[in-house]
Amino acid sequence: MPPRSLGTAVAVAGLLLAAWSLVPVIRNRPPGRSHFIGLILVQALVVAETLVAVGHLAGGAHPREYVTFIGYLVALFILLPLAMLLARLEPTRWGAVIVLIAALVVPVLVLRVNQLWSGGA
Repeated sequence: MPPRSLGTAVAVAGLLLAAWSLVPVIRNRPPGRSHFIGLILVQALVVAETLVAVGHLAGGAHPREYVTFIGYLVALFILLPLAMLLARLEPTRWGAVIVLIAALVVPVLVLRVNQLWSGGA
């Protein structure tokens, strides 16, 4: 099972990014450079979480719902790069909303990955 501390770090980083992304939404501004840096930092943690999970899978460990687990890992891996692309294409307040929503989805995906790994449904 991947370490819970890494999953917790990813979830907390996602929530912090969501809180920080609320500022330009309220101020009716596009996301700033700091938001894109935040996306990159959270994505780095997501990559670490994904690599650890893939390492455990390669080592012979398998969650109960294997295909669902892989689906959540793929979604977690591609979510933030897609959000960054869409936020850059939308240089208005709605770009910040895209970052905010993606950052809020990260903890949910991490929770589901951990639930599936530990056998919960």
